[in-house]
Amino acid sequence: MSHFIVVGAGQAGQSIVTTLRGQGFDGKITLIGDEPVPPYQRPPLSKAYLLGDMDLDRLYLRPLSYYADETIDLRMGASVTALDPAAKTITVDGEHLSYDKLALATGSAPRVLPASIGGTLQGVYTMRTLADADAIEPEFKEGASVLIVGGGYIGLEAAAVAAKKGLKVTLVEMSDRILQRVASKETSDYFRALHQSHGVDLREGVGLETLVGDTRVNAAKLTDGTTLDVDFVIVGVGITPNTQLAELAGLVLDNGIMTDRHSCTSNPDIFAAGDCASFPHMGHQMRLESVGNAIDQGAVVAKNMLGQAVDYTPKPWFWSDQFDVKLQIAGLSTGHDQVVIRETETTRSHWYYKEGALIAIDAMNDPRGYMVAKRLIEAGKSADPALVADPATDLKALMRS
Repeated sequence: MSHFIVVGAGQAGQSIVTTLRGQGFDGKITLIGDEPVPPYQRPPLSKAYLLGDMDLDRLYLRPLSYYADETIDLRMGASVTALDPAAKTITVDGEHLSYDKLALATGSAPRVLPASIGGTLQGVYTMRTLADADAIEPEFKEGASVLIVGGGYIGLEAAAVAAKKGLKVTLVEMSDRILQRVASKETSDYFRALHQSHGVDLREGVGLETLVGDTRVNAAKLTDGTTLDVDFVIVGVGITPNTQLAELAGLVLDNGIMTDRHSCTSNPDIFAAGDCASFPHMGHQMRLESVGNAIDQGAVVAKNMLGQAVDYTPKPWFWSDQFDVKLQIAGLSTGHDQVVIRETETTRSHWYYKEGALIAIDAMNDPRGYMVAKRLIEAGKSADPALVADPATDLKALMRS
């Protein structure tokens, strides 16, 4: 009987094992996760879960009974310490397991502040895992002062939750603007105004110099010379792919674990998916840090473990919830040379063009605009910018233009 092992029990790992069974694979499946809980959704951690609007059971991607019903050996809180591609074995908590095909869905880890500037003080948190969210939650007391370092989506989502819970929120972003790496100036302007309207003290072009405290943080010195009294700190300065196991095994790395168009690594029996994996796209190796990528690439990995030789074609989509705004993103705006704004009384969206072709959209409370643009982008079609900018234009007409 064939044995397929998946290392990493996040969204990508779950997608792999679910697809394997869905495709009729009746061999042995082992799913290994280093957290002591079943696979769960990460995006709600910094949103609904932290707000108390989502219970723990609703976070789980599948009930625990699913794994028994589907004869999936789920190993929680397990540590994989070695991978031997020649012998086709992995070492899990001292036990050697043999595999026929292996998938690495090891995800990513949040960047942390160095100890030299107070990163190891008590009261300094990252927001990546369920344990992180559970550790932070008691700090969210009305009137408390929180410093958020980083103006990406995680930082902004945490800021929104803190402000809604009545905390005094200061967010610093050392770049010229929030969301600089992932969105246009127009989108940055929109979310800056949104946060400021809810009382967030948002400081751009300002970094953290050092945190102050004996054992627990109580103040922060910023690069503009100011000092803030703080009760706790949330760090959201990006993530790095977990490639250590692949590196130890001698797999080729390139912006993560390098894979080919079939999501296969440099070893023909080892595949990779999710945050840890890079794949060929437009002449270079790309990584996508999103749920959509984890799900879609995980499904392709499962099919290719079964020998189907399916190409992975990314269809990027993302979302973020901040205050009463749902941001939905489709496509990749990198390299855009035109941004078209479509706005009504209740919606706003930014449509990105490159050399006249529609390549991405940021939609704020505009689900219809998002769906139309997403379909156009995935079909390789565009939409007349003048029609997009006119709020009187019927969105359905854009599909026919």
